[in-house]
Amino acid sequence: MDISLLFPILILLLFIPIFLSSRKQKRVQAEMQALQSSLEPGDIVSTTSGLRGTVVDASYEDTVDLEIADGVVTTWVRAAVREKITTAEPVHEDVPPAVVDEPAAPSLEKEPVESTEQPSLVKDVEKDRQTDREKDDSTNGSPRS
Repeated sequence: MDISLLFPILILLLFIPIFLSSRKQKRVQAEMQALQSSLEPGDIVSTTSGLRGTVVDASYEDTVDLEIADGVVTTWVRAAVREKITTAEPVHEDVPPAVVDEPAAPSLEKEPVESTEQPSLVKDVEKDRQTDREKDDSTNGSPRS
């Protein structure tokens, strides 16, 4: 292979990924703008800061009014809307919910333990006291010599 062809091939190999990523970025940006321009009252959206709200008024070109709680309406820039949240279809009242038989939950009552040994927590405290006596008061806790 001629060395004069190596440089153009190297340039192509470097610019192909850059070109493909810029196309993908433009496509994502176009989808985001389409989403933000298609907002209508009643849509449930999520903002870039993670706030969820219901669109109340989308008549302005640059802003949208979101109801974040009952009676609390805030104004947001349309660019702050990240996604439209789709809710699942509502359950019809005609169809009763399915009942699943589950095993009974285990009892939360403790059974008495008949043991003459001390609980492990008390044993651990006693072991810690013994090791504290053996260690020096230095910051690293090295044993006395």
